[in-house]
Amino acid sequence: MVHGFSLTDDPWLLLPSVDGAPARERSLRTALLEAHEFGDLVVEIPTQRAAVFRQLLLPVILDALGRPADEREWVSWYSTGRWTPEQRRKIEAYLDTHHALFDLFDQVNPFGQVADLRTAKGETKSAGLIVATAAQGNNVPLFASRTEGDVFPLTPAQAAHWLMHTQCWDTAAIKTGAVGDPNAKSGKTVGNPTGPLGQLGVTLLIGTTLFETLLLNLPVGAPPTSTDLPQWRRRDAGAPRSVATPQWDTRVPEGLLDLWTWQSRRIRLFPETSDEGLRVTRVLVAAGDRMPHTPETEPHTMWRLEPTGGRSSARGRSGTALPRRPLRLQPGKAAWRGLDALLAPERQSREAGERTSGFATSKLLDQAGALVPELGESYPLRVELSGVAYGNQSAVIDDVMFDALPLPLAALDSGSVVRAALLEVAEQAEQLATAVNHLSADLRRALGAEPIPWDKGQRPGELVLHALDPLVRRLLTGMRGVEDLESVEAGQLAWEQLAWRRSWETADRLLRAVPVGAFVGRSVSQGEGKPERTYRASLAEASFLRRRAEILHRAEAVRRSSGNPDSA
Repeated sequence: MVHGFSLTDDPWLLLPSVDGAPARERSLRTALLEAHEFGDLVVEIPTQRAAVFRQLLLPVILDALGRPADEREWVSWYSTGRWTPEQRRKIEAYLDTHHALFDLFDQVNPFGQVADLRTAKGETKSAGLIVATAAQGNNVPLFASRTEGDVFPLTPAQAAHWLMHTQCWDTAAIKTGAVGDPNAKSGKTVGNPTGPLGQLGVTLLIGTTLFETLLLNLPVGAPPTSTDLPQWRRRDAGAPRSVATPQWDTRVPEGLLDLWTWQSRRIRLFPETSDEGLRVTRVLVAAGDRMPHTPETEPHTMWRLEPTGGRSSARGRSGTALPRRPLRLQPGKAAWRGLDALLAPERQSREAGERTSGFATSKLLDQAGALVPELGESYPLRVELSGVAYGNQSAVIDDVMFDALPLPLAALDSGSVVRAALLEVAEQAEQLATAVNHLSADLRRALGAEPIPWDKGQRPGELVLHALDPLVRRLLTGMRGVEDLESVEAGQLAWEQLAWRRSWETADRLLRAVPVGAFVGRSVSQGEGKPERTYRASLAEASFLRRRAEILHRAEAVRRSSGNPDSA
């Protein structure tokens, strides 16, 4: 039986209306043409959003309209608040021209797949193989209600989302060897890297409408070259490096379109009709194209800069050290704790001839920083950061990381008082956590125990950071549109006064929990020829209070000037 599901015309993208109406599934055509009417894309897990934007939404816009040549042209697009009639005609004509290439179950060129992909024995696997949260193969989430033997039916909409997610985030586990793949041996392919987004922490810029989000994630610059094509156009006869066959290659992306629609896997979906309608129950996932390294044209990641001529663990195909590496997210670490990287505008540092902090923000955030005068400092920009933590030689997914930050655009200016204030706040939070960890260590030594190792167990400083998290996010929101130094200082003082109390709440719990022996204390030898050091609860508390006063110096100044020890 011939099945069909058109991503262009069938509803599958879950989008809410900006007027507050509930989210409904829309077709690709409706989502793009009426992008100004919709809010943020709704997905099952956050990593799907980056996958859908990169594998489909952004490439269609870029291929249909081209890039804005510079910031001035970008602003002219943005100022209309929607696509112009001419842009709408181009998008619609593009979707009509390539309509057949967006059919999920086309017999010749199914979207994002290889039509005749098969194994020598004709095996297939459960559709759960492409679902990152499903118990399948080596990937067995805790408390999963399904097993690998269960039928895992996916609607066409779900299958489309997970297909793109697999191309971006798939594990590095052994892949099925497909007929026609000369690199397959004994029915399998080894040495597979993870999907390209698995190598970095993705920074996606979110605006107030889908239209603004598309523009915020569209880099300005030169138009694509003749060889830079999205994966669906590479399937046409005569296109370079076709991805419609089981054979794959190790290569560098031709450009942004090739990078965004990278086919890291060769996949085939097997649909069937059920009582509930059309469902994908079986899949085949084989090895796909490999990048030797993440290209510097990648716009959706922050970077760790390597010293010129220095040694680096990141190396290109030639074995030489690369000047920069994508910055990956750390599990359990809030995004604001990495503000030093997020707010490292490389463009302004280069223009000023300054040495950067060792980080560079994403190209898109750097671009947004240059557009502050047009967007306005009060623009409600949100930055979504997502990533995957892999385990067991990257063959399984251990954790999916996601965070969203309200980011004041003024903070992207290297000389801004807002940027300096936010970096100081993030540093103060880390210092308070360290101060509480020192308090815990001193209390444990007073009882004759060893401090909690930094890499084992949960140290109490993490509780401080958790308590401070909503305060930092509230400050980030409050700094939008703030320009004068007096208002920034007032915001910092309010932050310090709240942080003063929150950090003490954690410290007080530690002090209340220790037994009487901690107040008696004990003396510990510091080594031959050195005097003994005494540890007791009162000394540990005094040391913490002194450190807190040094860290939160504005709140301390207010406390001293008022003469009230509790005034902070």
